[in-house]
Amino acid sequence: MEKATPKPADPHSAVNLIRRLLLEQARQHIRHYVFAAVMMIVGAGCMALSAYLIGDMINQAYINRNFPAILAISLITMALYTVKGLATYGQAVVMSRIGTRIIVENQRRVFDKLLNEGLGYFADRHSSEFLARLTTGANSAASVINLLITAIGRDLASLIGLVAVMVVQNPALSLVSFVILPPALLVLRKLIRRLRNVWRNQFDYTARSMETVQETVQGMATVKAFTLEPLMRKRLDESVSVVEREAFKLARVANRASPLMESLGGIVLSVAMIYCGYLVVVDGQSPGQFFSFLAAFLLAYEPAKRLARLNLDLHTNLTGVRVLFEILDTPATEPIEDGKPPLQVKEARVEFKDVQFNYRPGEPVLRGMSFVAEPAQFTALVGPSGGGKSTVLNLILRFYEVSGGEVLIDGQNIAACSRQSLRHQLAYVGQHVYLFRGTIRDNIALGKPGASEDEIIAAAKAAHAHDFISAFPKGYDTQVGEHGLQLSGGQRQRVAIARALVRNAPIILLDEATAALDPESERHVQQALAILCAGRTTIAIAHRLATVIHADRILFVENGAVVEAGRPDELLRRGGRYASFYRLQFKHQELPIAAASVL
Repeated sequence: MEKATPKPADPHSAVNLIRRLLLEQARQHIRHYVFAAVMMIVGAGCMALSAYLIGDMINQAYINRNFPAILAISLITMALYTVKGLATYGQAVVMSRIGTRIIVENQRRVFDKLLNEGLGYFADRHSSEFLARLTTGANSAASVINLLITAIGRDLASLIGLVAVMVVQNPALSLVSFVILPPALLVLRKLIRRLRNVWRNQFDYTARSMETVQETVQGMATVKAFTLEPLMRKRLDESVSVVEREAFKLARVANRASPLMESLGGIVLSVAMIYCGYLVVVDGQSPGQFFSFLAAFLLAYEPAKRLARLNLDLHTNLTGVRVLFEILDTPATEPIEDGKPPLQVKEARVEFKDVQFNYRPGEPVLRGMSFVAEPAQFTALVGPSGGGKSTVLNLILRFYEVSGGEVLIDGQNIAACSRQSLRHQLAYVGQHVYLFRGTIRDNIALGKPGASEDEIIAAAKAAHAHDFISAFPKGYDTQVGEHGLQLSGGQRQRVAIARALVRNAPIILLDEATAALDPESERHVQQALAILCAGRTTIAIAHRLATVIHADRILFVENGAVVEAGRPDELLRRGGRYASFYRLQFKHQELPIAAASVL
């Protein structure tokens, strides 16, 4: 009989997550945690000793009538509370500092992980999800560690000290006090499973609310133009209503044990009062023991309740830790390639050799594409939408990896070279320009971090951007706004070209860089592009054929393959797919002079 295969351990189980947090994150702060724990123990000792001294105070006041002893006990109590206050301050500051560091470290880890992911990783996810994981997951990791340290250093130490006082004052009654523990643990255990599901639902719909707000703000012009305010309001209302409902459910479930624990605590306290009262009144025992026991019991109740809830609180926060590790534990889709040799570019000759690619299995996008972009020449990719033109640029940039074939630069397979060295040799200008928060100078300098002022201005002049930049009151220090919305489309495009120019890369990739511009802006951008592409290997995607009529070579791309290639005038003479595409596009327009001479 075959042995059953043991079930693999769940790496995201509560025990494994806690062990991992302690080993990976708490251990590097061990000295500070030890200091905080010592401060907590000092505070707990002061509190237990204060409870013990209450008995002596009562006896000295009502039995011995000894005022000097009362004064001495009062001064000792004052000193104890001063020490307790200082210890509490010290541990609170240290714990807050460590917690903040852990949050920052985890946010850095998540962000670094996201930077090592390819574009495909983000295709099926919304950016708001990553923001939620970045904040919630990082905070939960710090909370779990702080809960454990606080439970051991403060609550457990306080409980041990106060129970010791109770045992010293009345051992028999101390045992009765523990009757509250088993029922409380039983109830809390049943609540953990429900809380995990409730918290996960709350996280998911909180992320969805963030998604709605983010999309509405970023697409406000579209929202207002299409009067989508009611729809967006409805989307947000649906998400926040679920968050509200789950929050109420979380509150109900998390606090469901409170009535039981309070009732049991009241029962034990009542029994203690009756028993102690009997001992004092009937047996004639000193009242100091009675008051000292009750003081210790009342002070021990809160740390005992927190310890009883510890498992519940840990599982609530561990749900956030799982969210964090779900990102960190997945293999990076763009791992760091320090071990691969750098790309060496001399001529900047780009070649596709029988390249095959698909975004989804069974749906080929490129079907054995082959072509050469010669050094220092302008190669244009034209053809119907969906033919694979943008995919060509994505593969050159290694946003995705080829399914078959090779992409070569100067004979080197780019898959065998490090991505960083490859991308340092490329300058990309797209149709949808993305400018980052900051000034115009900052955005141009992103093309070459550390670029000098002279280099930035020279790039702006070459991109025909210097004049409009200088016209702003703050010049190059003008803030571009979110996504560059403080600038017009043509201005954003020219800043992007300046960013590409300052990079001084030997290979230029253009993705319909003038498609959304008015004629005047297009003229300026075309002039800037002419300077950018001069003497460099350029591969451009063009839907408007007038923008590439002077290209050195045109590749007509259709159904994932190059079906025609040649100079523009040659392709027009052949009367093939390019000529048909050209006539269709200029059907109602005057043909460019260069084209009219060959038709």
